[in-house]
Amino acid sequence: MTTKTSELLAAAAPRTVTVVQGISDDQLDLPTPCPDFAVRDLINHLYDVVVNFQALARRQEVDWSAKADHLTKGWRDRFAAETERLIEAWSDPAALEGVSPGMGLPQETVGDMALIDLAVHGWDLARATGQRLEVEPAVLAAGHGFMDRMGETGQQMGAFGEPVPATSEATALDQLLGRTGRNPAWTA
Repeated sequence: MTTKTSELLAAAAPRTVTVVQGISDDQLDLPTPCPDFAVRDLINHLYDVVVNFQALARRQEVDWSAKADHLTKGWRDRFAAETERLIEAWSDPAALEGVSPGMGLPQETVGDMALIDLAVHGWDLARATGQRLEVEPAVLAAGHGFMDRMGETGQQMGAFGEPVPATSEATALDQLLGRTGRNPAWTA
């Protein structure tokens, strides 16, 4: 069984997993477009996102303050496996019903949060490590829809930076990145 959310996650996840698996150990201390995060920090954050959003799909509460270094032996393969579990968790139609007890938001919105984190942080890591990340048009459309609904709130809560204005040549990905406070032209 699948849901729209799990289908979108399934479209985004393999591309982000490929980027994560392409990061070498000597790139872990590089800066990223997220000013407070080096590559290592952002991978750890994204790992927490992938695991915690599995629990949120099951309406379980999560502890975002728990910080662990997931970059131990086999971390690339574990990240790929956890990402598969994320897709599976959101494939249950019940995952999209009602309001999240831990987040206080509609479950569908919580699923969209997982999607935008996977796509945007995938881009952050790709940009920081000299890789490319292509994002499916359906994922971009969902990301823009999410930002239409939640962008201002996310910015007020510190999840997104000040929007970066798009140029006339901006792609849909560049526009989405700008809406989340990223400069699509960022370089280290």
